[in-house]
Amino acid sequence: MPDFEPAGDGHGTGRGPRRLAAALAGLLAAAVALGVAELAAALVGPASSPVVAVGDAAITLTPEPVKHFAITTFGENDKIALVVGTLILIALYALAIGLLSLRNRRLGAAGIALFGGVGFVAAVTRPAGGPLDGLPSLIGAAAGIAALLAMITTLTLPSVREAPPGTPAKPHEATPNADERAGTGLRDLLGSGDRKGTELDRRRFFVTSGIALGVAAVAGGGGRLLQRRFDVAAARDQLALPRAVSPAAVLPACADLSRTVDGLTPLFTRNRDFYRVDTAISVPQVRPSDYRLSLTGMFDFPRSYTLSDLLGRDDIIERDITITCVSNEVGGSLAGTARWIGVPLGTFLRENGVRSGSSQLVCRSVDGMTIGAPTRSALEVEDAMLAFGMNGQPLPVEHGFPVRMLIPGLYGYVSACKWLTRIQATTYDAFDAYWVERGWAAKGPIKIESRIDTPAALRSFPVGRRAIAGVAWAQTRGIERVEVEVDDQGWTDAELSPEVGADLWRQWVLPYDFRAGPHTITVRATSKDGETQTDERADPFPDGASGRHSIQVTAR
Repeated sequence: MPDFEPAGDGHGTGRGPRRLAAALAGLLAAAVALGVAELAAALVGPASSPVVAVGDAAITLTPEPVKHFAITTFGENDKIALVVGTLILIALYALAIGLLSLRNRRLGAAGIALFGGVGFVAAVTRPAGGPLDGLPSLIGAAAGIAALLAMITTLTLPSVREAPPGTPAKPHEATPNADERAGTGLRDLLGSGDRKGTELDRRRFFVTSGIALGVAAVAGGGGRLLQRRFDVAAARDQLALPRAVSPAAVLPACADLSRTVDGLTPLFTRNRDFYRVDTAISVPQVRPSDYRLSLTGMFDFPRSYTLSDLLGRDDIIERDITITCVSNEVGGSLAGTARWIGVPLGTFLRENGVRSGSSQLVCRSVDGMTIGAPTRSALEVEDAMLAFGMNGQPLPVEHGFPVRMLIPGLYGYVSACKWLTRIQATTYDAFDAYWVERGWAAKGPIKIESRIDTPAALRSFPVGRRAIAGVAWAQTRGIERVEVEVDDQGWTDAELSPEVGADLWRQWVLPYDFRAGPHTITVRATSKDGETQTDERADPFPDGASGRHSIQVTAR
């Protein structure tokens, strides 16, 4: 086993190596705390994990410009980036706690206790949190403190000086044996360190730190494995979808132009490729047998529905609908189309007597998220639904299983509540939903948009004839026309895919003969009600992006 090099001060092991070891002790103590907390979260629920709870709190407290930057920069990986960033901050904090513990173990223990307290508060103050959700943070903090003190003790043992050979030991200078050195007791654990005349017990430090690493790995890994008991994937796979009484429209022949145009977005988006933007770090897991949808507020006949109640209705519809995230930039990919199946929302609300005075439906997710949808749109938009099927399968868990809401023509933040568990009929004056509290517009109608898929921006390709192609959408209104302009030479009509429905985007293609050199390509769409896409650029905040998608390419 390699030695730490002693400093030449005559006082045992050098301060540099001891500080390095202390920093490592802090890092390992944090790992123990997180690992044990993950194990405890296997008993309470995945959302009670300190990393998840603190991450959720960070999302709530993060200013909107920062959230927009995260979505723009990381896309659908924004939550992974947040978790990684949280872990990096915890690691830096743990290193500092380790160094602090070398000087004063009480302060080091207090630092880890503070870490546990932050996790506790974050867990119990979540919209769907409760007192038990804070237990993993407290249990993890206690384990972290024990690990830290055990490792730091090995760095602050009294030094032992050997007498020259042949010198009789005095009674009060007797060399302590190993048992006496090991018996530090609670007083030694909580005493202050970094005093003169101390040395690092290398063997005990490596053994203790090795044990801490093992505990962190076993507890953390075991906790993650045990948390799989909450997984509802198997129950989802066993769920049989009902046959739609009103099926989706039959697609015309050659409806999907992507089969003949390379690089063009398919007419339908596969479930695994569908965009996902929400605030849930830990995807809610709702068992079909436990599911309840409650109607409250301004209903004449408020009641609760099971999933079987919804699946067993005789008015099930199937529709092809494109949905869009309000965070989508001009030319962005946060939009997708699926064939959805569910209960017609307007009929559902009317049969429960939603009152005419209601202007807003506050939709609540199982994780506490609130989405405020306009009552009028929910009643009047023909294809609005409570969806439980997506592309012929039960909803994927990450897309809202078992039930979500969809209202075509509105951005998802005001219409597409996932993991829907409650609908409260109320007014806009009475309640501000989650995103409205953060400055986003209250109603969020989708703006007409078009996008160039191919050729890709900033790419080079051979001169000659090449397809320019993409998609355009204006849900509930439909797309009438798409025009393309190359190098300010005037607008040219593109060929559109066959029309299927106003809620489904349309593909477009324009063959073009490219000459050598750089080119600028711009696209614009016109809806069936005569609105042409504006060229005035606007950021997504507060009510969706606007402007025309334009790219630069080079033909060689």
